[in-house]
Amino acid sequence: MSRLKQKFADLKAQGETGLVPFITAGDPSLNKTKAYVKALVDGGADVIELGMPFSDPMADGPVIQEADERSLAKGTDLNGILKIVSELRKTTEVPIVLMGYYNPIFAYGVERFARDAVKAGVDGCLIADLPVEESSEIKPLFKQAGLDLIFLLAPTSHNGRIKAAAKVGQGYLYYVSMTGITGAQLSGTKWVEKKVKAIKALTDLPVAVGFGIATPDAAARVSQFADAVVVGSAFVKQIAQGITPAALENMTRKFKRAMK
Repeated sequence: MSRLKQKFADLKAQGETGLVPFITAGDPSLNKTKAYVKALVDGGADVIELGMPFSDPMADGPVIQEADERSLAKGTDLNGILKIVSELRKTTEVPIVLMGYYNPIFAYGVERFARDAVKAGVDGCLIADLPVEESSEIKPLFKQAGLDLIFLLAPTSHNGRIKAAAKVGQGYLYYVSMTGITGAQLSGTKWVEKKVKAIKALTDLPVAVGFGIATPDAAARVSQFADAVVVGSAFVKQIAQGITPAALENMTRKFKRAMK
């Protein structure tokens, strides 16, 4: 059983909702990223999403765009990110998902990327600009390597698209709680809850909800109906301000406690 499947099975058995922090790899440095991931794990994170910096992150707001720019300015690339993951695997079995855009993966070589990612200890990959309809060439290469391909769903996703993503996807489905970019505030959860319930009626895959979840209270509300809650910009913003690993661990713990 994969780490992701085992993690969500354990969470379900314990009656818990998973906490999935997102941070940008290489911001402010790859070594600091390693320390931050350890802090997130120690604070109770269930899955880690590591952003692969890209020069044109179209789905991301200013906070994550600026983090990508800082990371790229330091020379962060996929080789460096995979090296950090392999080092993290010496001390943790928490699932790690890489999230980003297709261009860097294409430049690296899809088959090579999938093989090297799994070798490093990556469990899944979410490619924000890869729709399920365009995944037929990538999916077999990921499956052969043992790398879960995770898809995004949006408020505008109809049942046919949901079923297609559920059929092809693995690990979990990532439901984007609102149209727009990362960093916006989630104003209410009634519509999100309705949509998540509709998705869960069509698939057995866990459903993680992200975008707009910036506070422990917001995470607690979403945790009532989601299998996992993704928190990104709130963490990335604190890293930009120079938060210490100890303080990041405490911040993570506050989110996790609020969700219980």
